[in-house]
Formats: sequence, C-alpha cells, structure tokens
Amino acid sequence: MTETVSENSEVTVLLVDDNPQNLKVLYETLKDKGYRLLIANEGEKALDLAHRHHPEVILLDIMMPEMDGYEVCERLKADPQTADCAVVFLSALDDLQAKVKGFSLGGADYISKPFQSQEVIVRVKTHAQVIRLERELQARNRELQSDQTRILNSISEGIYGLDEHGVIEFANPAAAMIMGCPVEDLIGQNFFERHFSTAAESEDNLPVMATCRQGVAENQRNIRMLRSDGSGFPGEYRSTPKLDNEELHGAVVVFRDITTELENEQALEDARTMVQEQRDQLAHTSRLSTMGEMAAGFAHEVNQPLTAITNYARVAKRMMGKEQPDLVLLQETLDKIEAQSHRASEIIRRIRRFMKKPATGKEVLAVPGLLDDTRQFAEVDMRNNEGGIEVQVEEALPEVLADPIQVQQVALNLIRNALEATRSAGVSASVEVSARQCGDKCVRIQVRDHGVGVSEEDEEKLFHPFHTTKDDGMGIGLATCRSLIQAQGGEIGYERPEGEGACFWFTLPIAGAQGPSCAPEC
Repeated sequence: MTETVSENSEVTVLLVDDNPQNLKVLYETLKDKGYRLLIANEGEKALDLAHRHHPEVILLDIMMPEMDGYEVCERLKADPQTADCAVVFLSALDDLQAKVKGFSLGGADYISKPFQSQEVIVRVKTHAQVIRLERELQARNRELQSDQTRILNSISEGIYGLDEHGVIEFANPAAAMIMGCPVEDLIGQNFFERHFSTAAESEDNLPVMATCRQGVAENQRNIRMLRSDGSGFPGEYRSTPKLDNEELHGAVVVFRDITTELENEQALEDARTMVQEQRDQLAHTSRLSTMGEMAAGFAHEVNQPLTAITNYARVAKRMMGKEQPDLVLLQETLDKIEAQSHRASEIIRRIRRFMKKPATGKEVLAVPGLLDDTRQFAEVDMRNNEGGIEVQVEEALPEVLADPIQVQQVALNLIRNALEATRSAGVSASVEVSARQCGDKCVRIQVRDHGVGVSEEDEEKLFHPFHTTKDDGMGIGLATCRSLIQAQGGEIGYERPEGEGACFWFTLPIAGAQGPSCAPEC
C-alpha cells in the first residue's frame, strides 16, 4: 500500500496496520483534521517512512506478521532520528501485560480495538501538540547551545568548567590557546595539577580550591600559572561555584594571561615617573629663573645687614681703642652685630630652602606660616613694583598635606604677577592674599590684585603652556603652577572679580581628609 499525503499539513501522522480496512477507517477519521497522513501496512515500510519523514505521531498496530508492533517500536526508539516520535499502540489485546510491555518499549499511549473515532482524534491531537512543543523546545535548546558555543569560542579569556574535585569538564578554545594544547587534551585533566605546582603548596591554599570545595567565589590577580609545557605566566582568574538547587557541583573558572598587561603597566609607571621627574626639574628651573629675576632685590636685602655689620664693627673697634672703653655700649654694639648677622643668615637660608629640590615630598603644613614666609620673599620685589601685600587667614584654618617648596613656588608666582599687574595699572593698592577653609576637604588660597585684569580671549588660555600676556614672558609660569597644584591633589583657576583686577586661586587638600581631591570650585 502506498503512502498518502494530505496538503497544507503541519503535523505528520503515520498509520501502521496490516489490515486495509483498519487503515481506511483511521484515514477517514483523520483526513479532514489538517494532518499530513502517511500509511504503511507492514513493519519495514513503517520504519522507512518514519526515518524519512519524522512523524510526530505513529498509530501502530501490535499484531502484524513478520515484524510486530513491539519490534517496530523498539527499533524506532533506538534510532535517534525517530526516537522522539509518539508511538500510540493499536490492538485488540486489552490485557495489562500487553500495555505494560508497550510502555516499557517507549510507547506513549494505548488504544484498544475496536476504537472510537472521537478517541483517536483527541489522542492524536494531544500527542501531536506535545511532540511539536518538545521538538520546538529541543530546537530552541540547540540554538541556545549553538549561540553559547559561539560566544564561548569568541571570548578571549580562558574558561573552564570544573567538577567538585577540580577535574576539567569543559574548556573553551581560548583556554587551549593559553595552555598551548588542544581542547581535547584538557578535558579530564585535574585543574590544580595542570596549572599549579601542587607539591610546593598546601592543597587548601591552591587557587580555586575553596570554590570547588566550599562554594566560595574567588578573584585573584598576578597568580603564577603553568602551561602544558611547564612554562609559567602571570594570570588573573575569577572562579564562581556551580550550584544546582544549592548543591555544589564544582566551579566555573575564567582566567587570562596578563603578561602583556603587566608590562604595559610597568611601562606606564615608568612614564609617570619620568613625567614627575621632568615636572620637578621644570619646577626647579622655574625657581632658579625666579631667583634670577629677584637677584637684585635679594642682593639689596642681604647688603643691608652686611653694611650694618661693617659699621657696627668699626664703632666697636673705635670703642675698644679708648683707654677706658664703655663696656655696656660695646656689648650693645656687639649684640647689634649678632642680630644683623642672623638677619642676613635668615635671608640666605630662606633662599637656599626655596631653591632646593623637594626631597621629602608631601608633608603636613600650616598655611599661615607658609604664606607669611612667601610674603617675605615677595617683599623683595615691592621696592620695584611699588606695592604692598596684605595677608588674611581665616581663624582655626586646618593644616594641609602638600609639598611646601612647590606650594610656596605657586604662591610666590601668583603674588609677583599680581604686584607687577598692579604696577602696570599705575595704582598703589595692595595685593590681597587670603586663605579659608572650603568644605570639609580642602583649603582655598586666593591672590587678588587691582591691576589691568585679563581679557576674555586670554582668560581661556591662561594655563596653556607658552601662552603669556607679558612682553618678555615665556608662558611657562602658570602652566607650571597648574602642574604643581594638581600634583598636590588640588586645583587652580582664575575668576573675574567685581571691579578692576584679577583673582587667581588654588586649593590644597586638608591633612587627613578622606575621599576625592578638592572640588575645583568652592
């Protein structure tokens, strides 16, 4: 008997019976239900049709010559291509043993002859829906597995699936590439023996061991791991436990070789060190340049006590040349010589301290003393700039953490610029230097002058290297100031004040303050 196929069908039903009349009844029962119907009158034909068309439902007669329905069912279930078909047995045998045997061979249902049309329709529909859903689910699972495989294969990090003993159950291509061997060679190997020298370490201290045995997630960096050839590499790994209903079944390990990354980090650190050295050198050069500009003023400042010492020494010599010298007056004269020598020594000490390269880095500083010391430096220029300096410091101002030499360099640069701007404007107003606490993390220091001010065009470029508003300027002063203040963890900026002049400010972090650096505006 040949197969009959209905058009526009989605579900395929295979009818198998050696009795033509039974086949005709089944066919007439199902032909208008939208199924694609296949017909076979013996076992071999049924197997061939099932193998080629993969029907969802097979209505299978048990009592057939040569090959009965039990054998057909057993062979259908043994073939992976037909194993998912729903086999519904048809038989006049209605005893319990016949049904048990049918179900044990993989049958899905049992219809006794003579069957009722409505029963056949309902049971075929039910099993067809179940098989279709199962096949759709299997197809979706295969798609997901395919997607998962593509994703795992595309990941550059090595991935292992381990059982609770650390045996590798899964490895992606990246893991094989890092290890330098095929994936097949990794499967079944012990992760700890493969990647670590277990003889040199206690098992309990091995990476990932706590994840496999106790379900504790781990994340470590710069761990020495071994390749298949015994060579080592610095690695980073993350391990998470494999749990099924809170039962531990091993771990998933994601790892990578960070050799290049560590080399890049070291190169970056070397570059940062070089930049810091160059910044310190530039700052030192800037201080030397400032001292050169102020040399005449310092020479005059030191010359005053030296001249006084010379004059007092001459007076002392004349007094000692008398027959009865006035010892009290002589003592006073010698005290004045000592005082003037201390004055000259303090000026030289201050200059030497300013010009030296920082050796100790950041330290806890009292802002009032730092600004007063800077003011004394700047006063050397006051006779040239014909201006005064007023310093106002907020009471109970907290100490800051910074490099004193570099902060003083910034403050001196801003004050000298302000004095020069005031002189250029032809006014006699003093330069105002103030310090106040700003929030709970930083101190703000401000230098305000009443000079010609800064144009809007220049304002945007003030801190750019080699930009200057001076005829003889090099344009490295404010750029250096920004670099120095940012190295302290602070910020520097300019704001346009009310009225004439300019206002520059910078912030320094309060000693012991936690969290981010000072806010740029406060």
